[in-house]
Amino acid sequence: MPKMKTHKGAKKRFSITGTGKVRRMRAYKSHILTKKSAKRKRRLRQATIVTTNGEIKNIKRLLVV
Repeated sequence: MPKMKTHKGAKKRFSITGTGKVRRMRAYKSHILTKKSAKRKRRLRQATIVTTNGEIKNIKRLLVV
C-alpha cells in the first residue's frame, strides 16, 4: 500500500501543537472590518484550539499524523 499524502488544504489551515492538540486561526478577519470593533479584531488574530473530538480525529487523518 502506498504512503498516505497530506491534504494540502488542511496543512495550510491547521497545525499540531507539541502536546498533540489541533490549532487553527479564527474566521471573520478577512474583509468588512470597519464595523468590527478593535477588541473583536484583536481577538480574531489569536489562534485557538479545535475542541470537537470528531473534528480533531478527521483533521489528524488529513494531516497524516
